[in-house]
Amino acid sequence: MVEVLLVIHLMIAIALVGVVLLQRSEGGGLGIGGGGTSGGGMGGFLTGRGTANLLTRTTAILAACFMTTSLLLTIITPGASQRSSIIDELPTAPQSAPLEPEGPSEPVVPVQ
Repeated sequence: MVEVLLVIHLMIAIALVGVVLLQRSEGGGLGIGGGGTSGGGMGGFLTGRGTANLLTRTTAILAACFMTTSLLLTIITPGASQRSSIIDELPTAPQSAPLEPEGPSEPVVPVQ
């Protein structure tokens, strides 16, 4: 079940990226997308406004589906409720005895 939902989630993510990239830039921050019309057939089905409405609705629907699948994956993923740490999984190394100092060391006199 999780694998099927994960595949659906990935397909929705790819479709969402594609739909967002198809949209025309409104800000014109790079000097693109500020003017011109995109044309279209008679009846206004895919005119500039019609395409914008279609892409906006598609983006909203895909975003809602993406959020829903994200939440479902979080809820039904096995092992999500188990709290563990990476430190718990580290192999334990044998501990050696701490080194004891031998006593005060003599100052080293440089040889000339």
